Amino acid sequence: MGERVAIVGVGQTHHKSKNLECCGQELINIAVRRALASAELTMKDIDAIVLGNMDLFEMINHTDMWSVDGSGAYMKPIMKICTGGETGSSTGHAAFFHVASGLFPTVLAIGWEQNSQSDTTGAIATHCDPIVERDFYAGAIGGLAATYTAYMGKHGATEEDAAMVSVRDHNNAALYNPYAHLRTKITVEDVMKSPYISYPLKMLDMCPRSDGACAVIFAEERMAKKICSKPAWVIGLGNSHPQTYISDGIGSTDLVSLRIAASQAYKMTGITNPVEEIDVAELYLPASTTGVAWMDALQFCPEGGAPKFIRSGITEMGGKLPINPSGGVMATNPIGATGLIRIGEAALQVMGRAEARQVDGVKVAIATGFGGHFWSEVTIISSSPYLG
Repeated sequence: MGERVAIVGVGQTHHKSKNLECCGQELINIAVRRALASAELTMKDIDAIVLGNMDLFEMINHTDMWSVDGSGAYMKPIMKICTGGETGSSTGHAAFFHVASGLFPTVLAIGWEQNSQSDTTGAIATHCDPIVERDFYAGAIGGLAATYTAYMGKHGATEEDAAMVSVRDHNNAALYNPYAHLRTKITVEDVMKSPYISYPLKMLDMCPRSDGACAVIFAEERMAKKICSKPAWVIGLGNSHPQTYISDGIGSTDLVSLRIAASQAYKMTGITNPVEEIDVAELYLPASTTGVAWMDALQFCPEGGAPKFIRSGITEMGGKLPINPSGGVMATNPIGATGLIRIGEAALQVMGRAEARQVDGVKVAIATGFGGHFWSEVTIISSSPYLG
């Protein structure tokens, strides 16, 4: 039987478009120090490390070894993770399994990216024209644009529905999250007037690219209870990697991999009515359009019901199921850390330590990850280790 696993510490940098004060190792070290301080631990208490980033962007090989001065991994087991945009969530899942296996009582998960020193745009967006790439999903922008175009055609969703998601997440970041990269309040009119990138995606519908890092400490049950008075227990995981751009199909209105991953996590935890049983969601939404089209896949609403769901106010702060109190990916996107930030933010909500962005009475939180070839990962975190 595997060990029960909890999150006991979370730390992150203050994210920005260009961090000229720090090199990559220093960004990592800031997040690590903050995570350790939040759990009142030192590196001597950490048994292993999992580090993730999109190393091809910074063109740094063997980032596990390169990062040791920042990660504190000297003479400790360390594993490097790189799974595209979902690297951060994969890093969190890998750290969970390190602990659940019984091999390591405490594991430090680290995600980071210094996009200002990399060619991220060249790697993702400009290798193919965003209009041409729609025909074969060669890049994130074209694929996301095609998916929402199909969703609008099938279910009657509008560009304004997506704009409401953008406003929600940007304004949550501006109002509540001092760590967020973009912290400017916007309106639906601002989104609608921003220039098109690839119809129906506009500039304010898309996430930024950020410099930043996040660190999350995972611990087995006995250690977790000693370290933390209110641990955040990881009670459900799901992942699905087989659904490529092509197998999802041109004109697909659904993220099949997210539906599969969510179903796995719900089955593991016994959740049958997500909107009623989950208190807060930190979702990897790389574009505002995904905050509409992917609600079906998460089973938050009936098929095609996302526009009504979004407009109802359920997902706003103060609603039944607040989504992205932190501002999410729309406000902060250090790619190798982005998915891990979702896990860390969900854990903070359960621990009651999310500061100004705290949702009242959180017992169960969900975090998602998303990456290349439309892969998906889901993590469910609870105030109790015994659910499901």
